[in-house]
Amino acid sequence: MVSEISYGNWITHGSQVEEDAAKECVKAALDEGITTFDTADVYAGTRAEEVLGRALKGVRRESLEIFTKVYWPTGSGPNDRGLSRKHITESIHGSLRRLQTDYVDLYQAHRFDVETPLEETLKTFDDLVRQGKVLYVGVSEWNAEQIAAALKIADEMGFDRLVSNQPQYSMLWRVIESEVVPLCEKEGLSQIVWSPIAQGVLTGKYLPGRPPPAGSRATDPTGGNFISRMLTDEVLTRVQELKPIAADLGLTMAQLAVAWVLQNPNVASAIVGATRPEQVRDNVKAAGVKLDAEVLKKIDDALGPIVERDPAKTVSPAKRP
Repeated sequence: MVSEISYGNWITHGSQVEEDAAKECVKAALDEGITTFDTADVYAGTRAEEVLGRALKGVRRESLEIFTKVYWPTGSGPNDRGLSRKHITESIHGSLRRLQTDYVDLYQAHRFDVETPLEETLKTFDDLVRQGKVLYVGVSEWNAEQIAAALKIADEMGFDRLVSNQPQYSMLWRVIESEVVPLCEKEGLSQIVWSPIAQGVLTGKYLPGRPPPAGSRATDPTGGNFISRMLTDEVLTRVQELKPIAADLGLTMAQLAVAWVLQNPNVASAIVGATRPEQVRDNVKAAGVKLDAEVLKKIDDALGPIVERDPAKTVSPAKRP
């Protein structure tokens, strides 16, 4: 069981946000009833896990669900990356130390590793579950074929099964809907989605023909790489058409965006990030909001052709980074 809104610290803790501010955001999340916290070893060069570990220190461990991930490079060596037995084993020990916990609730393969036999990865995950260092295992940004292959091996070998996938998902980015979601519904996996407000684009603060607001994610060296493809005048103009829809419902644009992803029955939780506590409090209000069919159609009509639906857009690196 996870909270409908999860708190994530990609490109915030340890980089964009000072530690005191990060701790205030975590405190706000806890105060608002968020129990699920998502991070990864690679975020801010491992510093994000350290900040989260310090921010959660003193909170009753059993009241939290702490998620982290493994795959991307955490060092300069050839074994400091990927999903080999060596890297997974070393990475979980580093994550546990930084997070100041004996176990993580969910350990996720951050991408698919084409250079490691899937059996090796799944056996290592299974060993960690049996050792009590990991309670559940999942993946992030795997396509339907990769998820199906992992489930087949786990069933044949008696390994612990995947329980979740963590994909990018928003009104603008719906690539999981045609293949990943039907497979996961059939096989009993759920989605923990990241970027439900499309890195801030769906807040409406980015205006067509105007430079990004100072201090926004689009101006951050890391975040800007991800958001740039959505900062076209066509996308931003269409997004502005969502404003009256949100207003009619008494929601902010961000709340409408988060509520929208939660309408998908296969989505267990939406991950939100924050640089200020009030952002956490604002996003949490999307939990429990129900959007009827008429509202969903208005959203589709407003966004029209700018929505990305191609399942082939879910891609892991062709070789280890």
